[in-house]
Amino acid sequence: MLVTQESPALNGRKRSSQDVADVLRARIDAGELRAGERMPTQAELAEEFHVERGTIRHALRILQDAGLLTDVARGAPARIADRASGHTAPAGEEPQPTMVALAPRIATAFSVPDVRIDAISLTSESLMLALGEPLRLIHAGRIKPARVEVRVLLPSRDIELAFPIAVAGPSGGSTGDNPVHDRWLAMRNSQGQVLRHNLLALRRSHGIDVTVSFRALPFTPPVKLYVLNGREALFAYYQVTKREEEIGDTAVELYDTLGTQSLLFSFEQHAGAQDQAFVEESQKWFEALWNTIASDLTLA
Repeated sequence: MLVTQESPALNGRKRSSQDVADVLRARIDAGELRAGERMPTQAELAEEFHVERGTIRHALRILQDAGLLTDVARGAPARIADRASGHTAPAGEEPQPTMVALAPRIATAFSVPDVRIDAISLTSESLMLALGEPLRLIHAGRIKPARVEVRVLLPSRDIELAFPIAVAGPSGGSTGDNPVHDRWLAMRNSQGQVLRHNLLALRRSHGIDVTVSFRALPFTPPVKLYVLNGREALFAYYQVTKREEEIGDTAVELYDTLGTQSLLFSFEQHAGAQDQAFVEESQKWFEALWNTIASDLTLA
């Protein structure tokens, strides 16, 4: 069974119309939704994302303004626009938010027999969501890699994070009496567990050789990095901001970042000497961290 995280909350907040638009854009970019096809109805989308229909209508209008949809009207299914019209640029030509850019690149990486994805990030949320696209393509019989290896580096539970952190400073130790840290840790673990479960399920359902490994970093990564099949590196800066959020029954002022909105820059080996060097150095950096200062990580 494919476990998803389509729920009322995203990073502890209610899904916005932009969140919904980003997920739908990723499905269009990955080819799951093709030009000329009808979208699911607004009622079906509202049920899937657990939001009001008004949120869905606004999300569809965002995609229509971007040239991705046509015929957006109250109650009627929208239609996927012809991509040949050139309204949007593929990921890699210009930076796009991680939620938009990552899914089609991950889906492309899964088109080869031997898939290897290495990731460094604050949580595995973006990767977990982006993997939904190739998983859908596999279950639909459109692609079938022979082997998949995914390695993820995440911050250790035992460190004091640089972010997210309360503006007033930590209220206690790393766990148990620091609600900001404990909320991050719960998200880190639950998202990693879903990612691992969905990938390992491919062994039983499709006979694919899958390995998924996590290791812990002794620092808060200021950037996120994905290296795909050793051929492409996707890089984004975490933009730290001050905001207020409800944690339990208390409004807390945080220094935090929305990783799904970080602009993702693509570097490909075949795009020239500079891009090739960036991909190679990114892979070396990941291997060095994985094999030296990273430690065992338990998602619990």
